[in-house]
Amino acid sequence: MRVLIIHNQAWAHYKSVLFQEINQEFSKNYPDSELLVAHIALHERSRAVMTDDEKVTYGYPQVVLFRRSLDSVTFSERLRALFKIFRKFKPDVLNINGWFDPAQIVLALYAKKLGVKLVISSESSALDRPRKNIKESLKTRFLRQSDAFFCFGKTSVDYLKSLGIDEEVIPVKKAAVVDNSLISNVFSEAEQSTSRQKERRRNFIYVGRLAKEKNLSLLLAAYRQCQDSSTASDWGLIFVGDGPLKEQLVDEAATAGLATVHFTGGMPWHKVPAQLALADILVLPSLSEPWGLVVNEAMVCGMPVIASRNCGCVDDLVHDGQNGFIFDPTDKHELADAMRHYISHPGDVAQHGTRSRELIAPFSPESVAREMAASFHKLIQQPA
Repeated sequence: MRVLIIHNQAWAHYKSVLFQEINQEFSKNYPDSELLVAHIALHERSRAVMTDDEKVTYGYPQVVLFRRSLDSVTFSERLRALFKIFRKFKPDVLNINGWFDPAQIVLALYAKKLGVKLVISSESSALDRPRKNIKESLKTRFLRQSDAFFCFGKTSVDYLKSLGIDEEVIPVKKAAVVDNSLISNVFSEAEQSTSRQKERRRNFIYVGRLAKEKNLSLLLAAYRQCQDSSTASDWGLIFVGDGPLKEQLVDEAATAGLATVHFTGGMPWHKVPAQLALADILVLPSLSEPWGLVVNEAMVCGMPVIASRNCGCVDDLVHDGQNGFIFDPTDKHELADAMRHYISHPGDVAQHGTRSRELIAPFSPESVAREMAASFHKLIQQPA
């Protein structure tokens, strides 16, 4: 069995650990199998600050087709490179990354004509962008060519089902994983540091791009609204990340007199758990968010989560009132109420954090890799 996985960018550490686990599963349980991961490029331009090659281990066969940003690679360049690696490797199974890249769609249709089994990985949900009937119809026709789907979670499963895809061809339903071990270790080391303990105060934290779809002005407004609580002065708000709205958000915080709001700037992914160690509650207020892997990271660290109902992860990971709260991203009062809950009931932080660890447990690279490897093997047993 020869499996070719197409992936957009090499820096994505959370996928790197998953690919490594798949390769180990092949070696252990399917010794006649061979894996190759073809990364189209190094990273997206907007995420360059998060990359750090020294911290990403590639314990699996892989190749980077273009050693530059994904944004700079044209359709024709992608198409030629993908066909070249496909013809060279001669896979029995092709796993593509969603359906948004026309070059990958063309390759997938070509592979099907040759009798190669097709697997599509999906992070999409019905809420992550506006849907148009014509596009949805064309998408459905393409998706029906696939032999199997790997989904991030319940919202991506439900979206595929709404397009007429049978759940029987979705063998992997919890594919949204991060490097649990590394994140937990970095977080624990930072928490135990004497200097960190001295710096520590109660904090809400946001991690991600400072961009319009992240709805961060609403987060600032909700945080400001919380200042009427008698214990609100004990709580700060940390923004980890960079993006086009940074200056605007800094100005908004200053104008509102929010001296306890701190902007760290962007940083490599492996430094984020140390920032989480300075905080108590993750807040993800996005208007559009296919999943939100930072929620996984926070939950691995035993943190409660306040998340917008538009985040794809909430159906799987955020149980309202158990390990956090879900809110309407257009309602700052609803978000403020969720934040006030922890300000008024700080004892719930530890209790909800424990529940977070329980809920994130099924989303482990090891268990997902076992499911994927078994699914690849099962596909090649099926008739063409």
